[in-house]
Amino acid sequence: MDMVFLIGRIILAVYLLYGGFNHFKRLGMMSDYSKMKEVPVPSVAVALTGLMLILGGLSILLGAYPVVGIVLLVVFLIPVSFMMHNFWKVQDPQMKMGEKANFLKNMALLRAILMFLMIPRPWPFSVSL
Repeated sequence: MDMVFLIGRIILAVYLLYGGFNHFKRLGMMSDYSKMKEVPVPSVAVALTGLMLILGGLSILLGAYPVVGIVLLVVFLIPVSFMMHNFWKVQDPQMKMGEKANFLKNMALLRAILMFLMIPRPWPFSVSL
């Protein structure tokens, strides 16, 4: 079971790391979208949330400071879900469907990440820093 848990951590971490690096790779485009959603200081917000995803993803992957990583991810997911994917405010049916899918995906990630708090630490195959 330890190996299955490690594989799950790797899969989740790759997803989070990809998202975090994407914030920097597409900083301009994501900042424009954030500005449209009325996020204050959008380019700073995009960079900060990208950093949160990267640090949270590394924490999950390595099992190092997992509570800190989980807190970063929760602090990322809650406001982003409600500010950026507020499907209940979208009029266009196609856009509404996309925002709803992203909102629900974030809620699923939030539930999964919160469950990591119940796993005794140190996690199997964790790096101690």
